[in-house]
Amino acid sequence: IILIRSLFLLSGEGCPPSCDCKSLGETKGLHIDCSSRELADLPALPANTKRLYLQNNSLTSVPPGALDSLLSLEEVTIFDNPWNCDCHILYLKLWLEDISTLSLENTRCATPAPVRMKPLGQLTGNELGVCKRLLPIKCLEFFWRDLILIAGAIITLILVAEPSLPQVQEFPASKTTMTI
Repeated sequence: IILIRSLFLLSGEGCPPSCDCKSLGETKGLHIDCSSRELADLPALPANTKRLYLQNNSLTSVPPGALDSLLSLEEVTIFDNPWNCDCHILYLKLWLEDISTLSLENTRCATPAPVRMKPLGQLTGNELGVCKRLLPIKCLEFFWRDLILIAGAIITLILVAEPSLPQVQEFPASKTTMTI
Protein backbone atom coordinates (compact mmCIF):
# COMPACT_ATOMS: atom_id res chain seq x y z
CA ILE A 1 0.00 0.00 0.00
CA ILE A 2 2.85 2.38 0.79
CA LEU A 3 4.31 1.78 -2.67
CA ILE A 4 0.95 2.45 -4.37
CA ARG A 5 0.38 5.61 -2.32
CA SER A 6 3.86 6.91 -3.09
CA LEU A 7 3.36 6.25 -6.82
CA PHE A 8 0.11 8.21 -6.78
CA LEU A 9 1.71 11.05 -4.83
CA LEU A 10 4.54 11.25 -7.36
CA SER A 11 2.06 11.44 -10.24
CA GLY A 12 -0.02 14.13 -8.50
CA GLU A 13 -2.91 11.72 -8.01
CA GLY A 14 -2.66 11.26 -4.23
CA CYS A 15 -5.13 9.45 -2.04
CA PRO A 16 -6.86 11.73 0.48
CA PRO A 17 -5.20 11.11 3.87
CA SER A 18 -8.48 10.31 5.61
CA CYS A 19 -9.55 7.71 3.02
CA ASP A 20 -8.57 4.24 1.84
CA CYS A 21 -7.62 3.93 -1.80
CA LYS A 22 -7.18 0.97 -4.09
CA SER A 23 -5.85 1.01 -7.61
CA LEU A 24 -8.16 -0.50 -10.20
CA GLY A 25 -5.28 -1.01 -12.58
CA GLU A 26 -2.82 1.36 -14.22
CA THR A 27 -5.31 2.97 -16.55
CA LYS A 28 -8.54 2.18 -14.74
CA GLY A 29 -8.32 4.70 -11.92
CA LEU A 30 -8.92 4.62 -8.18
CA HIS A 31 -11.45 3.18 -5.77
CA ILE A 32 -11.65 5.74 -2.94
CA ASP A 33 -13.41 4.79 0.29
CA CYS A 34 -13.98 7.76 2.59
CA SER A 35 -17.04 6.23 4.25
CA SER A 36 -17.60 6.40 8.03
CA ARG A 37 -14.69 8.81 8.66
CA GLU A 38 -16.68 11.63 10.32
CA LEU A 39 -15.66 13.93 7.47
CA ALA A 40 -17.20 17.40 7.70
CA ASP A 41 -15.59 18.59 4.45
CA LEU A 42 -15.08 16.92 1.12
CA PRO A 43 -11.41 15.92 0.76
CA ALA A 44 -9.42 16.80 -2.36
CA LEU A 45 -9.97 13.95 -4.79
CA PRO A 46 -7.72 12.78 -7.63
CA ALA A 47 -9.07 13.24 -11.15
CA ASN A 48 -8.73 9.51 -11.90
CA THR A 49 -11.29 8.53 -9.24
CA LYS A 50 -13.59 5.80 -10.60
CA ARG A 51 -15.46 4.80 -7.45
CA LEU A 52 -16.11 7.17 -4.57
CA TYR A 53 -17.71 6.24 -1.26
CA LEU A 54 -18.59 9.14 1.04
CA GLN A 55 -21.52 7.64 2.95
CA ASN A 56 -21.99 7.88 6.71
CA ASN A 57 -19.99 11.05 7.34
CA SER A 58 -20.86 14.56 8.54
CA LEU A 59 -20.99 16.25 5.13
CA THR A 60 -23.58 19.03 4.89
CA SER A 61 -22.69 20.55 1.51
CA VAL A 62 -20.25 20.35 -1.39
CA PRO A 63 -18.58 23.52 -2.70
CA PRO A 64 -19.59 24.33 -6.30
CA GLY A 65 -17.09 22.89 -8.75
CA ALA A 66 -15.49 20.53 -6.22
CA LEU A 67 -16.53 17.42 -8.17
CA ASP A 68 -16.18 18.74 -11.71
CA SER A 69 -12.72 17.25 -12.27
CA LEU A 70 -13.95 13.69 -11.62
CA LEU A 71 -14.55 12.93 -15.28
CA SER A 72 -13.79 9.20 -14.91
CA LEU A 73 -16.21 8.65 -12.04
CA GLU A 74 -18.51 5.65 -12.53
CA GLU A 75 -19.90 5.12 -9.04
CA VAL A 76 -20.57 7.42 -6.09
CA THR A 77 -22.38 6.93 -2.79
CA ILE A 78 -23.09 9.89 -0.52
CA PHE A 79 -26.09 8.83 1.59
CA ASP A 80 -26.24 8.98 5.42
CA ASN A 81 -24.79 12.47 5.64
CA PRO A 82 -26.65 15.39 7.28
CA TRP A 83 -27.15 17.31 4.02
CA ASN A 84 -28.28 20.91 4.41
CA CYS A 85 -30.70 21.34 1.50
CA ASP A 86 -30.57 25.10 1.10
CA CYS A 87 -29.28 27.08 -1.89
CA HIS A 88 -25.83 25.56 -1.56
CA ILE A 89 -27.09 22.02 -2.26
CA LEU A 90 -28.13 22.93 -5.80
CA TYR A 91 -24.65 22.22 -7.23
CA LEU A 92 -24.61 18.71 -5.73
CA LYS A 93 -28.17 18.01 -6.90
CA LEU A 94 -27.41 19.05 -10.49
CA TRP A 95 -24.11 17.16 -10.49
CA LEU A 96 -25.77 13.96 -9.25
CA GLU A 97 -28.50 14.28 -11.90
CA ASP A 98 -25.72 13.87 -14.48
CA ILE A 99 -23.63 11.27 -12.64
CA SER A 100 -25.77 9.02 -10.44
CA THR A 101 -29.55 9.05 -10.24
CA LEU A 102 -29.38 6.19 -7.72
CA SER A 103 -27.32 8.32 -5.31
CA LEU A 104 -29.65 11.23 -5.97
CA GLU A 105 -32.66 9.21 -4.79
CA ASN A 106 -30.83 7.62 -1.82
CA THR A 107 -29.51 10.93 -0.50
CA ARG A 108 -31.86 12.67 1.94
CA CYS A 109 -31.95 16.16 3.37
CA ALA A 110 -31.39 16.67 7.10
CA THR A 111 -32.14 20.38 7.18
CA PRO A 112 -34.01 22.73 6.93
CA ALA A 113 -37.10 21.32 8.66
CA PRO A 114 -39.56 21.61 5.72
CA VAL A 115 -37.47 19.22 3.60
CA ARG A 116 -36.13 16.95 6.35
CA MET A 117 -35.85 13.33 5.09
CA LYS A 118 -36.84 14.34 1.54
CA PRO A 119 -34.73 12.71 -1.19
CA LEU A 120 -32.40 15.20 -2.83
CA GLY A 121 -33.73 14.21 -6.23
CA GLN A 122 -37.25 15.32 -5.27
CA LEU A 123 -36.33 18.86 -4.25
CA THR A 124 -38.11 21.51 -6.28
CA GLY A 125 -37.23 25.10 -7.03
CA ASN A 126 -39.95 26.25 -4.62
CA GLU A 127 -38.25 24.39 -1.78
CA LEU A 128 -35.04 26.21 -2.61
CA GLY A 129 -36.98 29.50 -2.58
CA VAL A 130 -34.52 31.22 -0.28
CA CYS A 131 -32.14 31.09 -3.23
CA LYS A 132 -34.09 33.81 -4.98
CA ARG A 133 -31.98 36.92 -4.84
CA LEU A 134 -31.32 40.09 -6.71
CA LEU A 135 -28.87 40.19 -9.56
CA PRO A 136 -25.25 40.30 -8.46
CA ILE A 137 -23.86 43.80 -8.02
CA LYS A 138 -21.77 43.58 -11.18
CA CYS A 139 -24.90 42.81 -13.19
CA LEU A 140 -26.73 45.71 -11.55
CA GLU A 141 -23.92 48.04 -12.58
CA PHE A 142 -24.35 46.89 -16.19
CA PHE A 143 -28.12 47.33 -15.86
CA TRP A 144 -27.85 50.99 -14.79
CA ARG A 145 -25.22 51.73 -17.43
CA ASP A 146 -27.34 50.14 -20.15
CA LEU A 147 -30.47 51.93 -18.92
CA ILE A 148 -28.73 55.32 -19.20
CA LEU A 149 -27.39 54.47 -22.68
CA ILE A 150 -30.83 53.36 -23.88
CA ALA A 151 -32.49 56.49 -22.44
CA GLY A 152 -29.89 58.67 -24.19
CA ALA A 153 -30.45 56.85 -27.49
CA ILE A 154 -34.24 57.28 -27.23
CA ILE A 155 -33.92 61.01 -26.49
CA THR A 156 -31.55 61.42 -29.45
CA LEU A 157 -33.95 59.59 -31.77
CA ILE A 158 -36.85 61.74 -30.61
CA LEU A 159 -34.89 64.94 -31.23
CA VAL A 160 -33.72 63.82 -34.67
CA ALA A 161 -37.14 62.57 -35.75
CA GLU A 162 -39.00 65.66 -34.43
CA PRO A 163 -40.12 67.82 -37.37
CA SER A 164 -38.32 71.11 -37.46
CA LEU A 165 -40.04 74.12 -36.01
CA PRO A 166 -41.78 76.25 -38.63
CA GLN A 167 -39.33 78.61 -40.26
CA VAL A 168 -40.21 82.20 -41.03
CA GLN A 169 -38.99 83.57 -44.33
CA GLU A 170 -39.27 87.11 -45.48
CA PHE A 171 -39.54 87.98 -49.11
CA PRO A 172 -37.87 91.34 -49.78
CA ALA A 173 -40.17 92.47 -52.61
CA SER A 174 -43.51 92.32 -50.87
CA LYS A 175 -42.47 92.63 -47.26
CA THR A 176 -44.86 89.84 -46.35
CA THR A 177 -43.98 86.89 -44.28
CA MET A 178 -44.85 83.44 -45.20
CA THR A 179 -44.79 80.39 -42.97
CA ILE A 180 -43.68 77.17 -44.53
